[in-house]
Amino acid sequence: MRKPFVAGNWKMNTDSRSSVELAQGVARGASGLAGDRVSVALIPPFVYVQSVVRAVSSTGVAVGAQDVYIESKGAFTGEISPAMLKDIGCNYVLCGHSERRHVIGESDELVGKKVMASLGGGLLPILCIGELLEERDAGQTEAVVTRHLETGLAGLSVDKMSAVTIAYEPVWAIGTGRTATPQQAQEVHEFIRGLLADMFDKKLADEARILYGGSANAGNAKDLMAQKDVDGLLVGGASLKVDDFVKIIQAAA
Repeated sequence: MRKPFVAGNWKMNTDSRSSVELAQGVARGASGLAGDRVSVALIPPFVYVQSVVRAVSSTGVAVGAQDVYIESKGAFTGEISPAMLKDIGCNYVLCGHSERRHVIGESDELVGKKVMASLGGGLLPILCIGELLEERDAGQTEAVVTRHLETGLAGLSVDKMSAVTIAYEPVWAIGTGRTATPQQAQEVHEFIRGLLADMFDKKLADEARILYGGSANAGNAKDLMAQKDVDGLLVGGASLKVDDFVKIIQAAA
């Protein structure tokens, strides 16, 4: 049985005070659920990671980072290594979020290196994959998802892959208010699980957690989570409001 997983990506939001208040509010609201019935992770901006880790210590809430670099140390101005994130209490890290791919310009190959580096540094990667609107309208959803998965997981053994979470985020449904229907999400999640079975084995595919991330909110969380192959949600805007995010966690539970 796959434990549901809800992760809140705060993106470039909050400040030093509100990040701690938000983290504490989520930890209180999710008490009795987070860690036991649902895996919960908060993913704040780099500069607030350490204070958020302190704010949720001794609770069931984990903390992740929004990005990571592929090297362990060296002359890489502005970058953050897996070891640094691990050192300050991070458990999870996003790799290949659509905004990193399509706004910052990260390649599929770089994303794959970040997954590998994260695993090597003791972090649990959340590999984000998904198609643009024009790719979906052109019937290329499966081709894009296949490319993202094959490149993002290149070189991983079954053992290493078991530490990776997949997040399917149709780019056309992020921050647009347009959400994939539960049926559309299920179709792609089922395809992803089948692809993982082909790439690795059926046991791993059956155990892998696949999150949906595309304007997930308190209103649609229950319907999305009711789908057979939707194991959780990667939440953007709704994770910035304690009540909304707690309702999503409750729906997942």
